[in-house]
Amino acid sequence: MGAHAVGNDKELAELAASARAALVREIDASGAWAADPVWREAFEAVPRHLFVPYYYVGVVGGYERRWGESPDPRAREKWVRGAYADAPLATRLRDGELVSSSSQPSLMAMMLAALRVRDGDRVLEIGAGTGYNAALLAHRLGDECVTTVDLEPEITEAARRHLAAAGYHPVVVTGDGARGVPERAPFDRIIATCTLSSVPVAWLAQCRPGARILSPLATGLIALTVRDAGHAEGRFLHTPAYFVPLRGADRHEEGFVEWDGVPRRARQSELFRFLLALTRDTLEPRDAYALWEREGQPRRERYGITVSGEREWAWLDDPEGPYTWPLR
Repeated sequence: MGAHAVGNDKELAELAASARAALVREIDASGAWAADPVWREAFEAVPRHLFVPYYYVGVVGGYERRWGESPDPRAREKWVRGAYADAPLATRLRDGELVSSSSQPSLMAMMLAALRVRDGDRVLEIGAGTGYNAALLAHRLGDECVTTVDLEPEITEAARRHLAAAGYHPVVVTGDGARGVPERAPFDRIIATCTLSSVPVAWLAQCRPGARILSPLATGLIALTVRDAGHAEGRFLHTPAYFVPLRGADRHEEGFVEWDGVPRRARQSELFRFLLALTRDTLEPRDAYALWEREGQPRRERYGITVSGEREWAWLDDPEGPYTWPLR
């Protein structure tokens, strides 16, 4: 399909529908929503291009901006096709630093399936981003069941616009996601689309017993079951996950890694780097490497997190076993 395909609004809509259908087939083939295939309907229905009226792609020396209002029909075609690529899209930059993005759709699908929502569940999303994920949740559960929060007013304002353009109206809140949204509690599910260094205690207090929390942490995805306002526990999922860090309360800044004593193959291993991120303030890299080799280069699913009152710790295999590391 050539540049003539986006000469007017009708042709743009047809190209978007075709590209969206191709994306759905790609996600389907990946198995991302195999645990909950109902999510296919949401991805078929929600038009991602309305949530990314412009985005940035990396080029030599920086970023190139693609936008849907370009006067060049070939540029508009590239924008539409890029909007439906199974890839993350940089949507907001500040001084050359990425501060907001639209996540890779297949990863979003996997996370939504892993959230294990049920009809009537009240969901809190931490990190509104473009609003696309909130729209997927609202399509599945209804507007009244979905709350999304972000620290930046310009992000929440844009998310509201995008959601309204697509016909969805969940509650969008401007605030510190680490503090949750107590006025909308209790929640049955919390999903974060930003990386944490520890699980905020405020979230547990805003959850019903048995609630599920799914969040990126240490280049992985932790799935916690909440017992009560002070206790939660769970294991990491198998997949890697890289997200923009949570802005606001208690953000952890990563420091320089000293690689002395760590062979190149470990430095290049995604699983070893996960262990380093998880134990960042507790183990030196050479000690982490020794543990990693001793325990057979463990996969993510062997690691977990426990929250108990004021304590929070990560662990390998057993919350009370020999390998535990405080997170706060």
